[in-house]
Amino acid sequence: MIYSIYHSTRFMYQHEVGFSHNLIRLQPRDTAIQKVLDFELTIEPLAAECEAYTDFFGNHLHHILVREPHSVLSVSARSRVQIDPNGLEHARHRIQEVKALTYAEALERMMFLTPEIIEAKQFALKSPLLPIASTEILNYLFESLRYERSLYEGIIEFMGRIFNDFSFVSGFSDLSTPVETVFAEKKGVCQDFAHFALSALRSAGLCARYMSGYIETTPPKGSEKLFGTDASHAWFSVFFPGFGWFDFDPTNNMVPLEQHIVLGYGRDYGDISPMQGVLSGSGSSHLIVMVDVSRE
Repeated sequence: MIYSIYHSTRFMYQHEVGFSHNLIRLQPRDTAIQKVLDFELTIEPLAAECEAYTDFFGNHLHHILVREPHSVLSVSARSRVQIDPNGLEHARHRIQEVKALTYAEALERMMFLTPEIIEAKQFALKSPLLPIASTEILNYLFESLRYERSLYEGIIEFMGRIFNDFSFVSGFSDLSTPVETVFAEKKGVCQDFAHFALSALRSAGLCARYMSGYIETTPPKGSEKLFGTDASHAWFSVFFPGFGWFDFDPTNNMVPLEQHIVLGYGRDYGDISPMQGVLSGSGSSHLIVMVDVSRE
């Protein structure tokens, strides 16, 4: 199975911009399930400098510098990603194995500081966008997470409750919206649901990271899928000591496998946002994002 992914970001400025430089995270990473076959990045106007490297978390990162005065900045990425059937089969087998691990056993194993656990613990602390969870949020989590229960089954139930209790409402929140507000209002978008889950799980002593990428969507029955109607997606991943990382998608109440394409991961959205940058100019700007995910 091969996915073709198109991601276009277009900034239109009120006044001409003298120069800008941006960090771009639009190249998917290789995982046990997916392999990147091709990647192409197009920038208009032409960048004076474009440097590719990996960040602290191993995500692909491009730094671009545009020195030419411009009123529009367009960044588009095209990727081809292959899903490995053997990797999928192995992932499903790992899920069956990890179900035997209880929450209490996981906490006990986290006390043994192996290199793998030490690396995972960077995702156990609060991060710039995610504080320690309140007692109310922890109580909500602990309705599903119990010491002698399978940790995996508890998180599956927690994910399902977020899906059922929270409403997907575009435009309700932004990066400054606290998880406490998302919890109180029971609404938000995929980014909010991932942040909420991360805050709760980390406060319960677990290591959890923010996952960024795409998900294959299908049009309503009888309708043709329109190009560019997809969107970036977010979910979360939890570290199970002795077994590794496992992903959960509360927005769709599903375990990410063949329909999810991973761009990268970090502590929260701030570590893996598709574009970050600064510019020399004044006035407002308008942003247009177009994403398309399709099977070849």
